[in-house]
Amino acid sequence: MRKYWIPLIFTATFAAGILLGNLLAQNANGGNSKQDNFHTSFYSKIDLVLDLVEENYVDGVETKDVIEEVIPQILRKLDPHSMYIPAKDLRELEEPLEGNFEGIGVQFNIKNDTIYIINTIQGGPSEKIGILAGDKIVRINDSLFAGKSIKNEDVIKNLKGKRGTSVGVHIKRNGVNELLPFVIIRDKIPIYSLTSAYMLDEHVGYIKLSRFALTSAKEFRKAAEKLIDKGMTKLIFDLRSNGGGILDAAIKISDEFLEESNLVVYTEGKSRPRVDYIATSDGVCEQIKLVILVDTWSASASEIVAGAMQDNDRAIIIGRRSFGKGLVQEPVGFNDGSAIRLTTARYYTPTGRCIQKSYKNGVEAYEEEVYHRIMQNELENEDSTHFPDSLIYTTPAGKVVYGGGGIMPDIFVPIDTSYFSPYFRKIINRGIVYQYALQYTDQNRKKIKHIKDYKSLDKYLIEQNWLSGFLAFAESKGIKTNNDELAVSQQELSLRFRAYVIRNIFNDEGFFPIFNKHDKMIEQALQALNDM
Repeated sequence: MRKYWIPLIFTATFAAGILLGNLLAQNANGGNSKQDNFHTSFYSKIDLVLDLVEENYVDGVETKDVIEEVIPQILRKLDPHSMYIPAKDLRELEEPLEGNFEGIGVQFNIKNDTIYIINTIQGGPSEKIGILAGDKIVRINDSLFAGKSIKNEDVIKNLKGKRGTSVGVHIKRNGVNELLPFVIIRDKIPIYSLTSAYMLDEHVGYIKLSRFALTSAKEFRKAAEKLIDKGMTKLIFDLRSNGGGILDAAIKISDEFLEESNLVVYTEGKSRPRVDYIATSDGVCEQIKLVILVDTWSASASEIVAGAMQDNDRAIIIGRRSFGKGLVQEPVGFNDGSAIRLTTARYYTPTGRCIQKSYKNGVEAYEEEVYHRIMQNELENEDSTHFPDSLIYTTPAGKVVYGGGGIMPDIFVPIDTSYFSPYFRKIINRGIVYQYALQYTDQNRKKIKHIKDYKSLDKYLIEQNWLSGFLAFAESKGIKTNNDELAVSQQELSLRFRAYVIRNIFNDEGFFPIFNKHDKMIEQALQALNDM
């Protein structure tokens, strides 16, 4: 079975939250004594317990510390995305959506005294060296960060730092027995969310968006207009591994494709009336034929865009079933700088389906659901989920679509395992290709600095005898060469090596055109566009 190497991914999205009433406010004056409060509201009961602890507990207690511990436990009982953010952590959470910062380029969460990598930021130092969402950080430098009480501020203090400084981490990855060592060189984390835009051929453009941030809609429109000027009449819009972000960005990008008055998405909740988000006449891609790529880690805002296109019969969705995050959070802050993000509504696609997957068995089961999909071969075989009639919907053109668990693609494409081998797995798990490509670039910079574009550099690299040096480098890292396994994976290793060297010279502008050359989803998308 090849799925053993694929990491368990906990995709987290940046959404929005609301203040939970006056849950931990001062005691209400609803009675003449504290005894009276035992018979009042649940909120007053919490207040009373806090007062009793503060006044009568055997030892001195900081009530504010108790409150900080209690609020997350209350919200955790509601759903997987309602959350409390202490003041000291709020800025750290918002940075990836708002501006430049320096560090290792990951988003993490602490659960059961374990540091889980939620996501790696596209183009950041962690993503470049092969750290993956779902990895667990066990050690930072020489200190153990697992199996003991861990605080967010301690993790941030040890991981974040000035550009050019290094931090060593040991990673536990699902399906890998040994800890994986990485040395990460901290860098400036890119604020852009559009990571690639280029022409695949004379008429087909390709745009990849890594997240939905404040600038995403402007970035997308600018890139689309440039491609249209180059002759684009068809577009492959890549939302794979895009964990979502800001709702407004998803609506504005959807508006680029939809005609005026088309419904993009609507939200509705028990205490929130239905709000419709309608397309305008301002789109620059309304006449562009469209395919959208999604995978298991496309979530939230990505699912809003894919759902809007699918339900309006505007695009073909290709790939694998998306994550299934369809809850709306609204934020309001406390006076101390902390905030609550409370789920107040659900997203609904134009046909009326909510793509939120079930969380009735608790947060932990919800987070592990992706892992169970992998274990059930969903990455290699078309999803076999049996949807009840209540979750089956029909688009205006008569196409059947499904709710209750992510966006089901119109065309399923399994993960490409043709180049998998134990040797390849070890190489990728240790980030060896990236490390060798960086060394090769530094050692050969004088030879390649005169090369003016990524296509010419790719041709140059194909002609070079890089493999012997690569194998020796891998051996020095403890990975012995297996010629039979190398034969299975050599073509893919060559492509990745060239792509990483090109990224070191031309950044992502040159990386993705090379990296995507053997991409099965893109090949399927090109076929679908040709059939339109």
